Amino acid sequence: MLKDFVKIETFLTVARERSFSKASAKLGISQPAVTQQIKFIEKYLGVRVIERKKNGIKLTNEGEELYKIATRLEKEIHISEQDILKIINKEITFKLGASYTIGTYVIPGECLNSIGKMINNDIQLSVDLSKSIIEKLKDRKLDVGLIESPIFDNDLIYREWLEDELVLVSNVPLPKIVKTEDLYEYSWICREEGSHTRRVISEVFEELGVSCKNFNVLSEVSNTTSVLQAIKRSKKDADHPVVSIISKFAIADDVASGELFEARLRGYTMNRNFYIVYSKENKHNAYVDQVVDFIMGGHC
Repeated sequence: MLKDFVKIETFLTVARERSFSKASAKLGISQPAVTQQIKFIEKYLGVRVIERKKNGIKLTNEGEELYKIATRLEKEIHISEQDILKIINKEITFKLGASYTIGTYVIPGECLNSIGKMINNDIQLSVDLSKSIIEKLKDRKLDVGLIESPIFDNDLIYREWLEDELVLVSNVPLPKIVKTEDLYEYSWICREEGSHTRRVISEVFEELGVSCKNFNVLSEVSNTTSVLQAIKRSKKDADHPVVSIISKFAIADDVASGELFEARLRGYTMNRNFYIVYSKENKHNAYVDQVVDFIMGGHC
């Protein structure tokens, strides 16, 4: 008999992700472990529930029936978790860590208030480097992290959250699409050496055959806020614009108000993912589950 929900959860994840490997990443367990749990279910039921295909997986007729039953069970467990949290009513301070761009420009204050009300406890936001957030999660100083740099660690679970785009920004109008040769005519505010954003940009420029060494670099700064302040305070020169590359989330309000202007590189889109990350030890922590589901559900 299936005595716990873990194997059913694995089945639901495989069915929804349509992939054993994606389910493995989402659940934070190895792919052989995912396969073993599915085989256990099939052996217990005496039927095949999943068929592997070249482009993913497909549920059998029995698998479709199991999916319906498991979905109902999952819903009831979720409701029960809410009731359990009410019974526990434990006073805690939920500690959420966010990288600079996310903590400053993506997570609004009302989102934190909503999370606090949902778990009926205080929530504390710490803004830091992605690398530091990873270390604090491992040291149990944070419950959940929101990062822009995929610094992977085997002790942690990573969930793809938002897709971000890095764009060219200036305090004067730029062409909507910028040619690579035009980049040498600009004055640059760059991120400091070793930052994740700088690594992403360097990789893109390398693919485009652009050498940053030949740029006119005015300064190197440590974070997104410093980049924005440097751009805004720079002299407006349409012939030699002061530019940088930054997250679209960080400049959305300034672009809408006409204070800053964005552009994109010809032939290339600089996309990256933001991640929600937490310890494998907290995989079944009711508070962590509630917060992660809330953020993943698009409520922030």
